[in-house]
Amino acid sequence: MAKVAHAIALTGCALLLLLFVQLQVNFDLQNAFLDRVQSVFVTVVPLNLRQSSAPSSSDYVLGVGKADITGPVVQVDLMGYANSSQIGTGLRQRLNSRAFIIGSPTDPNERVLYLVLDTQSGDTAIRNGILEGLQALGSDYAMYTASNVAVTGTHSHSGPGAWLNYLLPQVTTLGFLPQSYQAIVNGTLLSIQRAHESLTPGTLTFGSTELQDANANRSPYAYLANPADERARYSADVDKTMTMLNFQRSSDSKTMGVLTWFPVHGTSMYGNNTITTADNKGVAAHLFEQSPPDNAADGFVAGFSQSNVGDTTPNVNGAWCEDGTNVQCSFEQSLCGTTNPSSEACHGRGPFYGLNDGGTASALEIGRRQHAGAAGLLTSLQAGSGSTAISGNVRSFHQFRDFSNFTFTMANGSVVTTCSGALGYGFAAGTTDGPGAFDFRQNTTDGQGNPLWLAARAALHQPSREQIECQRPKEILLDAGATLIPYQWAPNIVDLQVMRVGQLLIIVSPGEATTMSGRRWKESLGAAATNMSLTGSSEPLVVLGAPANSYTHYIATPEEYGVQRYEGASTLYGQWTINAYINSTTDLLPYLADSPPSVSLDAGPSPPDNRGNSLDFNSPVVYDGALGSPFGDVLTDVNSTPYHVGDNVVAVFQGANPRNDFHLEGTYAAVQSADNGETVADDMSWELLMEWKQTDTVTGASHTTLTWTVPEGTAPGQYKLVYNGDSKTPITGSIKSFTGTSGTFTVA
Repeated sequence: MAKVAHAIALTGCALLLLLFVQLQVNFDLQNAFLDRVQSVFVTVVPLNLRQSSAPSSSDYVLGVGKADITGPVVQVDLMGYANSSQIGTGLRQRLNSRAFIIGSPTDPNERVLYLVLDTQSGDTAIRNGILEGLQALGSDYAMYTASNVAVTGTHSHSGPGAWLNYLLPQVTTLGFLPQSYQAIVNGTLLSIQRAHESLTPGTLTFGSTELQDANANRSPYAYLANPADERARYSADVDKTMTMLNFQRSSDSKTMGVLTWFPVHGTSMYGNNTITTADNKGVAAHLFEQSPPDNAADGFVAGFSQSNVGDTTPNVNGAWCEDGTNVQCSFEQSLCGTTNPSSEACHGRGPFYGLNDGGTASALEIGRRQHAGAAGLLTSLQAGSGSTAISGNVRSFHQFRDFSNFTFTMANGSVVTTCSGALGYGFAAGTTDGPGAFDFRQNTTDGQGNPLWLAARAALHQPSREQIECQRPKEILLDAGATLIPYQWAPNIVDLQVMRVGQLLIIVSPGEATTMSGRRWKESLGAAATNMSLTGSSEPLVVLGAPANSYTHYIATPEEYGVQRYEGASTLYGQWTINAYINSTTDLLPYLADSPPSVSLDAGPSPPDNRGNSLDFNSPVVYDGALGSPFGDVLTDVNSTPYHVGDNVVAVFQGANPRNDFHLEGTYAAVQSADNGETVADDMSWELLMEWKQTDTVTGASHTTLTWTVPEGTAPGQYKLVYNGDSKTPITGSIKSFTGTSGTFTVA
């Protein structure tokens, strides 16, 4: 979750909760909301499946699938920056779920399902909805369970919010919106159905490449706190390695899809952006799927999963002061100014900073760099260069564990304990990707906090002496794990999950591990697997996917935790958090063995499911009005003079609220050839933008603007812009579809 937990949000949250406590009202609202949530749970009709029996030459059965999960792109706060003013106003690129299934060719119960969603993270509510939907699909899907389904997010910060389970990320999105939640769950289930329907015998190859220009470290001061001899083992302060799993079907040796892991934050789109996109990883995936390799199978799917993303940034040109000085931010605290230093003016700069486009060009460029690396890597794997054939059993485990007071023994013999989840002052300071406000600063340790904020903390939940001591040197700002009014603010129960496919081990992390935390986790798990001969004579290959299944904020090393920059201040469970994850997952590795323990793994304590009691203050669509013009009428038409590559073609239509119909698997906007009606751009096309603005709140009138930036390679000819909308009728509330079409324009 990024990175503007500024005091406005905190103060607003405090006032909101104090109001609940004082008045003890809103019970009717909560009961009505429960009814709404229950009424929209999905029921999916199973598709007719094509199951193939696996010949002995195939190592696995493989399936890939993709589906649309785009929710409300207007009037809902975007998820990631925790910026209450970042309310959606349109769409540049649809969001998708990408599903990857790997299974035994002989035992359907030995299977893993890895999901890559264009969302800020995985989540408890979303995961519960997916698992319930799979159960509703019947016996054909009975093998997909809590133990072998991983729900990861690409960590985009430019998609609709209001779908998360805990209160803290709901604050700026005004609660939990069933529309937003259901779009994600339904689309994800459809992607799973498509992957399941495509199951066919196949083989897997694994490889890696280096991307030197697609990420940077945004907290190098904290990274330097790690031991010098440990840092000396690595060439950079972020991981530059992209790893790939190539899905190749046996029948014709065609590539069905690829699944990659590479750490870079989904913060190319800045905090002032209000347009829904899938950010740089969504760009990379679309570019690959739009131009697949020559031997790609129909329906080729490209998944760009996150890795140890915690301290990475796509803003590779560094952090600079936007206060007129144009100097670099201070190294230790990312501050600007000398008289009264503040974090507010410190901003990271992407490759195309300065275009005043909300990060659009930079997101495209960082996506292109990931796509180029992946395309080159796939070419090498297909040629057999640097590839490792994956073979062996498919296993997985999942367990919930309470990290509010988890005691364990470290490798050096010392006994340590984790803490109930809490966030420090550095959390509210934000990062160089999204700075905070007021006097919050990164690198604020205990005893350095403003007493005013300590008083605000006490009004919400005063941490105990034991909690304060456990969290040192963090200066606690929000004792989030222990704050339960009106329901829990942040998780104390974490998801532990690891998947095994032959010699490949996939750590499924619920939090954002920093670069060094991820390295330690992968190395420790690999060493433990080697010691127990988990992968036989093959060396374990270990990757990390995150943030997944829930959202437990950050996972910094103890040394980084001591610095208390944003990542350390956002490490919920104290300085031993990464050690607790390592201890817990290595302890469960026997469940990935060829002959696992005969005793079933205990599921652990269930986390709270807040779907039925979450608040929702998002206003519904009441009705749409057209003020004398029919819906879809062209109010401002395209130019009659020819357009050229790079020009913007613009038309304004009499619009209606896009929340009336999400057009899942469809499009709001299109560019069509006027000659043959062929669609050359739609909602997945980065160069086509749909913007919506309500012009009259009384009548419900609105305008929709379509802007197409003519891309390179566009054939000269005649084209038109097409707008697909849906209006809500007053009184009856019925939804009526309409289409608006611009005049014909020429691309020369």
